Amino acid sequence: MSHKTGEDYAGSRQAGPTPTGRQPDMRKVVYRETHSSRAAVAVVVAVLVMGLAGYGLLESAVHAIGQPAWLIEPQVAAERIVALPTGIPPLLLGASGAVIAMVGLFFLLNAVLPGRRARHVLNGGSTAVVVDDEVIASALARSARLAANVTPEQVTVVVSQRLVIVNVRPTSGVPASETAVLAAVQDELMEMSLVPTPEVQVNISTAGVIGA
Repeated sequence: MSHKTGEDYAGSRQAGPTPTGRQPDMRKVVYRETHSSRAAVAVVVAVLVMGLAGYGLLESAVHAIGQPAWLIEPQVAAERIVALPTGIPPLLLGASGAVIAMVGLFFLLNAVLPGRRARHVLNGGSTAVVVDDEVIASALARSARLAANVTPEQVTVVVSQRLVIVNVRPTSGVPASETAVLAAVQDELMEMSLVPTPEVQVNISTAGVIGA
């Protein structure tokens, strides 16, 4: 999710024809711009697997030539694994299991979830325009503050993939219309033609701000 930071579309990225004149595959371009790469996680997994495999090979080689193990004999390690949880304090066993489960869940979620970036696509016809959510939030905040007749500091907007949350703190003695703010934000979203189109939630604070 992203908060407002500016009041223009300077953060947009437009994909069009390449310098050679060939039209790129827009679906691949848009997917690359709106989804995070899993390369870093894949490298971490590969390094962990290679490290474990290398250590196992090293211990096996040391054992084969009759030298003492670096850390633990492979046969002893296998026996201890089979004997689990014998000899392990329940607290340590529970903590170890929780850590392993969290690491496994992290890698599982990275493999299953789409890994979307905080960006939306503007429906631009033959070209694809990808805009950061914080830039979208800024434009929506501008429309909301104009509809509510408040200062920029009295409006915050949070944009996520499927939801836009608009928080307004009205000026004391000057009520803000939730309907007007909602309509203004929805009109701005309609002009943007975001893909996917998020829903809008407007929150008007009951505590007003003292005007200057």
